Amino acid sequence: MTRRPKQQTAGPAARPWWRGAAIYQIYPRSFADSNGDGVGDLPGITAHLEHIASLWVDAIWISPFFTSPMKDFGYDVADYCNVDPMFGGLQDFDTLVARAHSLNLRVIIDQVYAHTSDVHAWFAESRADRTNPRADWYVWADAKPDGSPPSNWQAVFGGAAWTWDARRGQYYLHNFLSSQPNVNLHNPRVEAALLDVARFWLDRGVDGFRLDAINFAAHDPMLRDNPPAMDTGAVRTRSFDFQQHVHNQSHPIIADFVARIRSVTDCYASIFTVAEVGGADPIPEMQRLTAQPGGINSAYGFDFLYAPTLSPRLFQKVLGQWPDRPDVGWPSWAFSNHDAPRAVSRWASATDRAAMACLNLLLLISLRGNIFIYQGEELGLSQAKISFEELRDPEAITNWPLTLGRDGARTPMPWTADATHAGFSASKPWLPIPAEHQALAVDVQNADATSQLALTRILLSLRKNHDALFCGDCGVVLATDDLLVIERSSAGERVLCVFNVGLNATEWSPVDPAQWRLLAAVNGATLWRLPPLSGFLAEVSVDDLPGSV
Repeated sequence: MTRRPKQQTAGPAARPWWRGAAIYQIYPRSFADSNGDGVGDLPGITAHLEHIASLWVDAIWISPFFTSPMKDFGYDVADYCNVDPMFGGLQDFDTLVARAHSLNLRVIIDQVYAHTSDVHAWFAESRADRTNPRADWYVWADAKPDGSPPSNWQAVFGGAAWTWDARRGQYYLHNFLSSQPNVNLHNPRVEAALLDVARFWLDRGVDGFRLDAINFAAHDPMLRDNPPAMDTGAVRTRSFDFQQHVHNQSHPIIADFVARIRSVTDCYASIFTVAEVGGADPIPEMQRLTAQPGGINSAYGFDFLYAPTLSPRLFQKVLGQWPDRPDVGWPSWAFSNHDAPRAVSRWASATDRAAMACLNLLLLISLRGNIFIYQGEELGLSQAKISFEELRDPEAITNWPLTLGRDGARTPMPWTADATHAGFSASKPWLPIPAEHQALAVDVQNADATSQLALTRILLSLRKNHDALFCGDCGVVLATDDLLVIERSSAGERVLCVFNVGLNATEWSPVDPAQWRLLAAVNGATLWRLPPLSGFLAEVSVDDLPGSV
């Protein structure tokens, strides 16, 4: 692979490609299977890139496809610089990138820098003894005098975040599964090795990275105990939920690491970096990582991914935390992904899910920031119900039945309604495909001008062709129990985005309704009249509209 030269932005007012971009997330195990083994792969993705390009998105984000024992389905990386055989090989990845670029799609991939698999060669060497060259590449600590773990830290997937290893006579840290040991980012050699991983993929032509669980990448070297979390009365299904995670994550050196990642990506042309940052109060950390000089481009939070209801006041609160100021940074938004129950199932009853899918899409394209569309969202797929016997997600199995788990959002894409396994594979898929998903297959919706798929193309095209929606300013005009009004504006236009998330019809209009023109509407909405679960966008030229709403 040849290294691409750095390209200069044309003029101070030029906008980077990623600012306001729509990005389509692909979960490779479940997108398309080209070889009939029941698991999706890279050639399967390549074969369906035209479908993604037809959605008017700017880029794809591919979840992990690296060599892995798959105990956490690729987020336990055994070789950062290779493709797991179940997904293909490096040549398949190169072919995918070339085809995506020919369709004007950028390619973003996950980078999992907080931990590796316990079968990674680095860890195999590190655990051998306390004197080998990689002895301090992971987080090792002696037991307390009574043999208990070095601190009280708890793992996200349950139980202590420490596992005893007899080879070294020490505990090692893992914030997730015990098979996902945390790397020691306090070691400069570890940091250098991870930056070399980034260069490897940049040299192969990728256009950006999603930095997975980046706030877990560094810990408190003093190993101080976490304080208990306040008991809010909510059911706590994980031991992790009983603590405030002030010492096992979010260490200040993460910002320095992020700055060094940026220094690497700046040597290449037009690279986009987005960090996944979770936690009880992630906004300050997200803004710290994105607003600092040389920080990453954007941060990807969980404000809407786990919200149990579609709440206008939540949108008012969250959008208000990302004002258009140089010291704040640029946000990224998603309503669904591979880790969260699909939004249509969280925010609507079974009878209202088709309407909610339309409303969600209209709302998503109205937000200031980058937007992520999770595979199947363009079809209106709901959260699948998976029996205990069919579960594959270790978190769901451990916490059954109190945690929904992630499998219900990871079921395979339905491509052809009347084909075996919905056209996903020639053999039984790794997770079942619900009958209601098969009825929403791509071929069925392609033939229907009123389908969710058709609406997705219309609305994403609309966003891309209106600067006010793509990258304009954003302000919340009104937020009640059921009504949300957002104004987007740019130098040449203003757009009102009006949503009724309730189950009763309502009306709303600005002080100068005659000036506005209908731009788009879903679920029967018209200018100023909103049936249940409906919304509309209205536009006006700035020259035509004095005053405010």
